[in-house]
Amino acid sequence: MTHTDQTDPAGRSPTESFAMTAPERRASGALAAVYAARMLGLFLVLPVLAVHAAGMPGGGDARLVGWALGVYGLTQALLQLPFGVASDRFGRKPVIYFGLAIFAAGSMMAAVADTLPMLVAARALQGAGAVSAAVSALLADLTRDSQRTKAMAMVGASIGVSFGISLIAAPWLYGLVGMGGLFGLTAVCALVSMALVRFTVPDPVVATGAAPVRFAEVLREADLLRLDLGIFTLHAVQVALFVVVPGWLVSRGGLPLTEHWKIYLPVMIVSFILMVPAIIWAEKRGRIRSVFLAAILVLVAAAGGLSLGPDGLGAIGGLLFLFFWGFNVLEASLPSMVSRLAPVAAKGAALGVYNTAQSLGLFVGGALGGWILSRADGAAVFMACAVALVVWLLVAAGHRRWPQRGGPAPVARTSAG
Repeated sequence: MTHTDQTDPAGRSPTESFAMTAPERRASGALAAVYAARMLGLFLVLPVLAVHAAGMPGGGDARLVGWALGVYGLTQALLQLPFGVASDRFGRKPVIYFGLAIFAAGSMMAAVADTLPMLVAARALQGAGAVSAAVSALLADLTRDSQRTKAMAMVGASIGVSFGISLIAAPWLYGLVGMGGLFGLTAVCALVSMALVRFTVPDPVVATGAAPVRFAEVLREADLLRLDLGIFTLHAVQVALFVVVPGWLVSRGGLPLTEHWKIYLPVMIVSFILMVPAIIWAEKRGRIRSVFLAAILVLVAAAGGLSLGPDGLGAIGGLLFLFFWGFNVLEASLPSMVSRLAPVAAKGAALGVYNTAQSLGLFVGGALGGWILSRADGAAVFMACAVALVVWLLVAAGHRRWPQRGGPAPVARTSAG
């Protein structure tokens, strides 16, 4: 082995490689922006879709409304791994372009949908552009293991920011351009993402001779499975929340749909402000476990409070603040933890399974939330969410390996059994 084998792509020695290189910063920032643009396109419709869909032909069926919210998660879950495998064979960027084009086509179909079943079909086509695993793999190609956590944290933060912007902007934009206009904007977000990949993301160096990684190796890591359950539950509860909350803000809070930003804006700003010191404190003091479990417990309290059927904007807004504080902490923490706990040779596989679990959660939350609402009421939806979160809390409490302060997790093999 030559001396150059010991250096990073920027020519630094191992002792000089603890900071991101300029190409790594560029790739991480650009791919975080790709995630942000695509997720903004998805999230923009979330705060208003349930109320809008209820007024469409066929909208009296709450189950179909739930499917309209969550079906894109089903097609994403089915296609994440095939897209990831295709990116190994045909290249990351061509597969990402193809997936984003499908997402744009589904968005345009949704923009002209005039019945709820047509909207459900359009949302399924949106989800068929399942590029998350391919984008994660591209990010892994362009960053070293020592910098992967920083890169994934940038992606997690970009998703959280997109979600916050969508909550604030969606009601206002809905009043301005309508549902068709919102879906048109999601198509624009897809085109912007394609341009970012083409013009700002470096081309990866294709590795040869790498040992294949079996998914069985990832599925034997019990702590990774706990994190997969976590992202599944988190996003299922997120979508189920938006099956009910927009309607409650109208009926219980007396707030028209176009003015929902008056609740979402302060809730998101304050929750983001208070999220940051919690994460910094957890990392610096080595209290990742405590903050992680506390965030799940806060979600349980928020869902339990909503299951009591609160009336008035103050009560609903306060519980939403609790929910989004916990959600933001966990949304930023989970992908970083996966990248830090995964076996070194299996990070891509671990992220593929993680993305699939996330997509399944989006689908299950919408479909199950709509089904419960069709048979009971919104309070029952939140009670189901609280139960699911308690189960996650109990499973997460059994987590055996946690990322260590200032470095990767200790290496240890665990068994799902």
